[in-house]
Amino acid sequence: MTHTILVVDDKREMVDLIKAYLVEEGFRIVTAYDGQEALFVARDTKPDLILLDLMMPHMGGYDFIRTYTREAETPIIILTARMEESDKVLGLELGADDYVTKPFSMRELTARVRALLRRASKAPLEPELLRAGDITLDVGRRLVTVGDRKVAELTPSEFDLLTALISAPGRVFSRYDLLVHLQGDAYEGYERTIDVHIRNLRTKIEPDPRHPCYVETVYGVGYRFAAPAESGR
Repeated sequence: MTHTILVVDDKREMVDLIKAYLVEEGFRIVTAYDGQEALFVARDTKPDLILLDLMMPHMGGYDFIRTYTREAETPIIILTARMEESDKVLGLELGADDYVTKPFSMRELTARVRALLRRASKAPLEPELLRAGDITLDVGRRLVTVGDRKVAELTPSEFDLLTALISAPGRVFSRYDLLVHLQGDAYEGYERTIDVHIRNLRTKIEPDPRHPCYVETVYGVGYRFAAPAESGR
């Protein structure tokens, strides 16, 4: 299956470079040069993944994410030259799955793309349900329910983090462990990424995200999914 990737950047030379490389890697590439055009292209072509610059005319990357993530669950990798941690965090909080800081190598970018596409398209041959407390994960259909409530669709990163945690209730995962679980060989080392994804995940599954009862913080170490005896569930 050939995956379609939408590349969005106002710098045409950057778009051309990425397109040429990813076409050689076997991907189908569609392009846009600002956020407004990207919305039209994304709605028309339904890409499997979006590579998105942040600083663009007409509609910037942040506004694109705010708009498009309400319409589709397409994985998004941010392409950013901005080095401030707050910029990266905001993009992740809005619904992006990953980021790559410019300048980057095409090899690194391709590794990130393949890793995220693998996570987004994983589906076992047989149905697999994971349960802990009131939470049920349907791994095959990538659905989550809390009690009788179906949770709003999770991003690939949020779903995979929850899968890792719920597979071993009570086990403490360091941020490094979780980053390697998400990114594999494409691991870059920005552990704050995990904190943002966990915060987003809590807003979707916890009764009170400020006082989580499922995904617990183990201070100075990382995170764990509360064992049933500990959560009282």
